[in-house]
Amino acid sequence: MSTPPGQAPGLAEEEAGRRLREEGPNELPASRPRSLLSLLRQVVFEPMFLLLVVCGGIYMMLGDRREALMLLAFVFVVMGITFVQERRTERSLDALRDLSSPRALVLRSGRARRIPGRELVRGDIVLLAEGDRVPADIRLCESSNLMVDESMLTGESAPVAKHAGAPEPAAATDSEVFSGTLVTQGTGRGEVVATGELSALGKIGKSLAALGSESTPIQAETRRIVKFVALAGMALAALLALAYGLLRGDWLRALLAGLTLAMAVIPEELPVVLTLFLGLGAWRLSRENVLARNIPAVELLGATTVLCVDKTGTLTTNHMVVRKLWCEDAEYSVADAGNALFPETFHGLLEYAVLASHRRAFDPMETAITEAGQALLADTEHLHRDWTLVDDYPLSRQMLAMSRVWQSPDMSERMIAAKGAPEAIADLCHLDAAHNGRIAEQVARMAAGGLRVIGVARAVFESHELPESQHDFDFRFLGLVGLEDPVRADVPAAIAECRAAGIRVVMITGDHPATAQSIARQAGLSANGGLMTGPELALLDDEALETRLEQTDIFCRVRPEHKLRLVRAFRARGEVVAMTGDGVNDAPALKAAHIGVAMGARGTDVAREAASLVLLKDDFSSLVTAVRYGRRIFANLRKAIVFVVAVHVPIVGLSILPVIFGWPLVLMPAHILFLQLIIDPSCSLVFEAEEQEQDAMRGKPRRPDDRLFDRAVLARGLLQGSGLLVLLCAVYAWSRHETLSDEIARAMSFTVLVLSNIGLIYVNRSWDASLWQARRRANRYFNWMALLAAGLLAIVLATPEIARLFSFALPPVGMLSVAIGSALLGTLWFDAVTSQMRRRAADPPAVHRRKR
Repeated sequence: MSTPPGQAPGLAEEEAGRRLREEGPNELPASRPRSLLSLLRQVVFEPMFLLLVVCGGIYMMLGDRREALMLLAFVFVVMGITFVQERRTERSLDALRDLSSPRALVLRSGRARRIPGRELVRGDIVLLAEGDRVPADIRLCESSNLMVDESMLTGESAPVAKHAGAPEPAAATDSEVFSGTLVTQGTGRGEVVATGELSALGKIGKSLAALGSESTPIQAETRRIVKFVALAGMALAALLALAYGLLRGDWLRALLAGLTLAMAVIPEELPVVLTLFLGLGAWRLSRENVLARNIPAVELLGATTVLCVDKTGTLTTNHMVVRKLWCEDAEYSVADAGNALFPETFHGLLEYAVLASHRRAFDPMETAITEAGQALLADTEHLHRDWTLVDDYPLSRQMLAMSRVWQSPDMSERMIAAKGAPEAIADLCHLDAAHNGRIAEQVARMAAGGLRVIGVARAVFESHELPESQHDFDFRFLGLVGLEDPVRADVPAAIAECRAAGIRVVMITGDHPATAQSIARQAGLSANGGLMTGPELALLDDEALETRLEQTDIFCRVRPEHKLRLVRAFRARGEVVAMTGDGVNDAPALKAAHIGVAMGARGTDVAREAASLVLLKDDFSSLVTAVRYGRRIFANLRKAIVFVVAVHVPIVGLSILPVIFGWPLVLMPAHILFLQLIIDPSCSLVFEAEEQEQDAMRGKPRRPDDRLFDRAVLARGLLQGSGLLVLLCAVYAWSRHETLSDEIARAMSFTVLVLSNIGLIYVNRSWDASLWQARRRANRYFNWMALLAAGLLAIVLATPEIARLFSFALPPVGMLSVAIGSALLGTLWFDAVTSQMRRRAADPPAVHRRKR
């Protein structure tokens, strides 16, 4: 978009870049990301690592110096892995913070373009429109009916009128708008005079740096589980140490056994898993052009049952073109005209449609009208670039029409151009019933073809004192303009995917009913249940509205307050609602929805701040992608938790059973630390990177009250882990019986445990089919983890010095074959549990259905 005539071209890109480097970015002091030192401190003081250090001290006291040094070396390795994972999550969150930076429309090198607000510099020329959050302190050069909400700075709730000019110092604030305030009406253009901490908001907003993020439901649930298990594990460890000491009289070994059990029980990887999953999940969404502004939205995406979507820009391309013009009984089709001369009959209609639009158009409809005027009225006297705008009457809730008052240089009268909803324009023209009827019939015909129809009127006003209302002008009806906003090519397939996933798509638009029905048919929405208009909705009580919602998927002529009521009505029926919006007045509905979705390109800053998600690319397929990712994140989290539960069962069992049966210790702190090299990367990287199940979008949404740690997850993990524990005990008892060697028996059990963990991960990567079906996609993290675990195990067993540190002796080749076979047997058990759980889930004895 080039600079309109008569306007300054703005800063050159080179100069803007120089000022940005010298003065710094336009951003407020925010909560600082954690430094490397604070991350390291957090990792070092994890309970697991403190326990390991204590175990190393006990080995020193027992005289096992090599074991102590090896244990401490392993501590540093696992701490390094944890530190790298935390840093990866932090970098993802940093990138999200950059993406969520507000955007500003500026003039740079003679062209208007949107840039991140943090890149604004002093001297930039910024264009403001209704719904924008002011990105910096700006002195106005031009304004039109500009009203700004400054309540966040002054506490005054009423919007303040702003006027361009050079006022007296006492009234300087009348020509300035301040960073963080909201444009509630009108448009403006101005020069940036202060950014960042030097802005009005920056001077009083440093306290924002102290604000932290609140916990999500899943995080709170995870903390409760970890706290409960940790306390129970510590109590159990104390009892085990006491029993060992009383039975055997070796209190140092008893303390070592108790600490080993405590390490085995504490699920310290769960908080790491959750943080990494949600952080990387939000980052993956951003790469799909969906910005998650808060994590609870990511959690709820998989439970969405109703998508309430705008028509314009979401289902359609949001690039309108003029298709038809109608003047009384004459009709002109722009698409069919070719190179034919534009008929004189329609000159006045298009002329005043252009005059009723903003010269610097933000709205796609006004842009289309302006483009049509430039093309069809070129080289005529009907494009009035020399006319001066005197005043305008903006669109309002009471009157769905706008009028602009112009002054011609060679005429004393004022020329008024009006455009808006056909019925509103007819009302302004005070037409009789017969005339209104003809117009309504034509509107219905044009709208039935999927066109958005607006009426156009003109008036001449001789007095210089303008009336309060546009109703006081003597308007003459000129005709109708039909505009088309075609359905996006990918929308029908995306809506079909939603239907298969049990998600209902509801279209909400301010358009004419016939237009809404035409677009719905093209998009693949069901219109069998009819439609409902905003005025109809306003007349229904809550009970009647709930009855109509059952069969109605199309809502037209809807105002923002109607959107809010629809969201509340759907929520009252037990639905999980996602609502799209882009305007200032959409903010209440976005807040009321479970998941508010704002448009990133055309949406206002107010809508984006009220929303949970922002679609950086304003289309419906991005919203469906977000739902798909939400289901994937929740499903993969459950898989990771099943693995954590399953893998801890044999570790805990092998820490307790030797005391009960009088065996030597099977697992020692070094062994558990080795297992951490598998468990932590597996949970946080392998499962997070796992692709979505093939049928993830072919089933009903999960219930919103479903938990990560539900009965099915715990049952699956406990069954898989219990079977592995039985297998390990059998392998240990058989090996000890055959060789009479505790070291060989311990090495055999540990080998089976490590190899079975690889099988456990492989089986739980996917729950949609049996082990024998080739359905698992490539996962490079799993491949590297499996190779690393097997390689390290081989090194430990084959290197005598390292084997002695682990209290191992190398088993004979035949016994190692038995170990490999036992691990395969364990993998078959894991798959059998998964298959049984899948069958039970497919045919449950009773299904609790949410009220629909």
